[in-house]
Amino acid sequence: MSETAAIDATQESYESPVTPESWGKFGMWIFLTGDAMSFGALLVAYGAIRAASANWPIPNDILGISLTAFMTFLLIVSSLTMVRALSAVKHGDISGLKKYLGMTILGGVFFLGLQAYEWTHLIHVGLGFSENPWGSSLFGATFFSITGFHGMHVTGGVIYLSVVLINAQRGKFSAENHNIVELVGLYWHFVDLVWILVFTLVYLI
Repeated sequence: MSETAAIDATQESYESPVTPESWGKFGMWIFLTGDAMSFGALLVAYGAIRAASANWPIPNDILGISLTAFMTFLLIVSSLTMVRALSAVKHGDISGLKKYLGMTILGGVFFLGLQAYEWTHLIHVGLGFSENPWGSSLFGATFFSITGFHGMHVTGGVIYLSVVLINAQRGKFSAENHNIVELVGLYWHFVDLVWILVFTLVYLI
């Protein structure tokens, strides 16, 4: 074997296993880690303010559980349809991919519509950023900040999913090329998980 061939063989053996797909997943995990810290800070602040307040209202009495429980159910179902969408594209079922992506988007849109209804109702009965007819004025500020921040993420997720669906309609994905679907799935599952934490801390406890 010539010296040049030996060098080429050595370079090939040390070729980096990093691919554009793995970089994309790495970047998404970095983003989600930072986002998790942001949500964590909001939820910890909420817990600290609530613990220090002598007249914090009982969320169940004000917000109700039926509507928000249904909203939670919608997001859980949308996570399941996202799983089905990814499974479909991995098996080359592009029709299934488009169907389940559409269902996931609908779940997100319905969630946002119900959240808008909830906000409208609460504002109508007197809850504001600095006003709360049931107790501590900080309740409204923390509630709108946390649920609004999450709502922005759901909105971003619906837009992200819609772009992926458009690309699926254009035939951009296959069983061998579906990294973008995996990335949007990671984001959507994160958004759903965060809502479960918000629902538990703000509405149930």
